[in-house]
Amino acid sequence: MTTAVVVGSGPNGLAAAVVLARAGIDVTVLEAEDEIGGGTRSAELNVPGVLHDICSATHPTGVASPFFRSLDLERHGLEWLWPEVDAVHPLDGGRAGVLFRDLDRTVEGLGVDGKAWRKLYAPLAAASDELIGELFRPIVHVPKHPIMMAKFGMRALQPASWIAKRWQTDEARGLFAGLAAHAIYPLNRPTTGGLGLMFGLTSHAYGWPVAKGGSAAIARALAADVVEHGGRIETGHEVSELPQADIVIFDTSPAGALRIAGDALPGRVRRPLKRWRSGPGVFKVDFAVEGGVPWTNEWARKAGTLHLAGTLEELNAAEREVHAGRMPDRPFVLVCQQYLADPGRSAGDVHPVWSYAHVPNGYTGDATEAITDQIERFAPGFRDRIVATTTAGPAQLEAHNANYAGGDIGGGANDAWQLVMRPRFSPNPYSLGAKGLYICSASTPPGGGVHGMGGFHAATAAVRNL
Repeated sequence: MTTAVVVGSGPNGLAAAVVLARAGIDVTVLEAEDEIGGGTRSAELNVPGVLHDICSATHPTGVASPFFRSLDLERHGLEWLWPEVDAVHPLDGGRAGVLFRDLDRTVEGLGVDGKAWRKLYAPLAAASDELIGELFRPIVHVPKHPIMMAKFGMRALQPASWIAKRWQTDEARGLFAGLAAHAIYPLNRPTTGGLGLMFGLTSHAYGWPVAKGGSAAIARALAADVVEHGGRIETGHEVSELPQADIVIFDTSPAGALRIAGDALPGRVRRPLKRWRSGPGVFKVDFAVEGGVPWTNEWARKAGTLHLAGTLEELNAAEREVHAGRMPDRPFVLVCQQYLADPGRSAGDVHPVWSYAHVPNGYTGDATEAITDQIERFAPGFRDRIVATTTAGPAQLEAHNANYAGGDIGGGANDAWQLVMRPRFSPNPYSLGAKGLYICSASTPPGGGVHGMGGFHAATAAVRNL
């Protein structure tokens, strides 16, 4: 029987194992940590009964993932839950840009900018399945829908700041900027518009749900599918040497694959992997909050996700500081209130509030106050409701997940070059150039997010090449 080893049990590694196990291959997943999941883990961090997500929180790419949708993971306990409002971008004075799953409600709320919002996103939402099928593949591929992809690509290559010029108000411009900021890259740089388009598309086509019982439910469902089809998962097993198997797939950073595979890789592969650059990091704070966050804007109190930065100009200034290696006074802060859709995560009136700020890679300072200040800015009285906090800077995040080099949770810098060369220029970027060796982490297409598509593509290529 053909044997396979998957190094790492993040969503991509587990997805790869699912493909291999379903193909009848004898597959073992080796995870260095004591629990599976990588970026999909959950735990009670500071108050008994209050459940926090360790990394990923809201899952628009998970519910949109063609691979996840093909698996019927609900059989293994995965249940998606949607908040009333997908996302809010607060502004000073109680104003906000509000993103509903319902396009019409979003358009109505944006007032004079609603027509332009509809013109941009209605065609994307109408072709969502076809677009996602293309976007969740390597950038270098022959598209099934070339005209549609050409139109999308022309916009996606633009800086987010250019696309935002179509709107007049700070509410609409800020809302789009917050979506694009998931690139963790200055918004006046090329390709940042693509993230703004993609996240708006997923909202209006699929919504931004959470996994009931925490993000760990995604990992548990994938693991159950692996085991159901004869695979094995071993935790607490750090891999230091190249495993002996017909197929080895690395759900690791390029540096991790190099460290383990070493001279087994040809020079034409080693060289680009050595040049792979990490992006900025994040500093994470998990709050336990009594009574929830007292946002000034009423819609913010119903939102699963919030983007805190103020205007587009303020957000871009903060991102430019981070990319220059400096910690901004007012960083971009991402906040999630998963308990609104999933009340079981709370303990009575004490609720988990998930947050992180963009910080320079390897940042060694403490961003807790900067994050708290940004929340307090849009929710006066927040400090008085904090029951407990748990913090994790770049070093702690990397210690918990070796793929997060310097706190980079996205698998590498999202500049235009690395988007195409992810992690190297090749018609099969998942292949490591040696027989049976592949990589499938967030450093491969389609990049960061909980969608399993990197694992799906890598394992599919491995099976095809047998």
